Amino acid sequence: MADNSFSDGAPSDSTEAAKSTSSAEQLTDQVMQSPQVLAALQERLDSVSHTPSSYVETLPKAVKRRINALKQLQVKCAHIEAKFYEEVHDLERKYAALYQPLFDKRREFVTGDVEPTDAESEWHSEEEEEEKLAGDMKSKLVTEEKEEAAAEEPSPRGIPEFWFTIFRNVDMLSELVREHDEPILRHLQDIKVKFSDPGQPMSFVLEFHFEPNDYFTNSVLTKTYKMKSEPDKADPFSFEGPEIVDCDGCTIDWKKGKNVTVKTIRKKQKHRGRGTVRTITKQVPNESFFNFFSPLKASGDGESLDEDSEFTLASDFEIGHFFRERIVPRAVLYFTGEAIEDDDNFEEDEEGEEEELEGDEEGDEDDADANPKV
Repeated sequence: MADNSFSDGAPSDSTEAAKSTSSAEQLTDQVMQSPQVLAALQERLDSVSHTPSSYVETLPKAVKRRINALKQLQVKCAHIEAKFYEEVHDLERKYAALYQPLFDKRREFVTGDVEPTDAESEWHSEEEEEEKLAGDMKSKLVTEEKEEAAAEEPSPRGIPEFWFTIFRNVDMLSELVREHDEPILRHLQDIKVKFSDPGQPMSFVLEFHFEPNDYFTNSVLTKTYKMKSEPDKADPFSFEGPEIVDCDGCTIDWKKGKNVTVKTIRKKQKHRGRGTVRTITKQVPNESFFNFFSPLKASGDGESLDEDSEFTLASDFEIGHFFRERIVPRAVLYFTGEAIEDDDNFEEDEEGEEEELEGDEEGDEDDADANPKV
């Protein structure tokens, strides 16, 4: 006889499970129809950060394979870009030869070896135009007095302290100069940029030309910056053009007692046994602009530099680039301060634009309902 322990009135486990699932589905449907619940869920989903890399990880293998093919193409693009910058360097070398006669004449005017002609010295600025208009309205007597005063003005040779004034005007350079450097920099007569020869590794040399002085016997101090214009094998996508990778200075032949890059200190030592005291002298490094010609070396043996050394090296590279790109080509404008004013105005415009954009963002948050913006 069959076992009828489960009667028709007692529901089975499967029936109870079915009813439970049905009830849960009904409850879920009711909840999902609630606007408040949907809004909260959407807000939660929006708060979850989705990075591009996490998205790529979810793609099928076939798509990832095609992405790898695109990266291969990107590496080839980087190598073509490197060739482009090599040709740009060749163009810089070519046009540097065209600029040099003008820079040589600049040096002659600065040092006073050559006096510019009236045509060469003619320059119409707004201030001069205003002075001319005002001068036309003045009496002949006042004009004669001015001419007499002008005749009594001293007429120094060339443009005194031309390059030293540039050092003082430019913050990036003045921060390097100490008081004991100033008398030496007053003897600086010219700064030149020399590009590497065709077929040689990409580099440039800064030449600092000095007149005879009481501090060192060198007539020229040099700083060579070595550059690289090729993608890094380990990280080819970081390539953004040529970069300075190392630099070499030169030996300064200081005259006796004139080396400003070191200072002598006196130190007392006491003998442990006898108790006698002696005074010794010791030379230690001294802060000076002329340490610029004894730079840190970039690590080439696989050992990484400490953070301070990396910062110092990066600053050195930045200064070398600034000399090459801005100071040497536009020296007179840094002497007069016009180039500095242009740089400051550009920075102020950028800051003003950022502030204005931030204000707009705040306005969007405050007035989003009252005054929606597209």
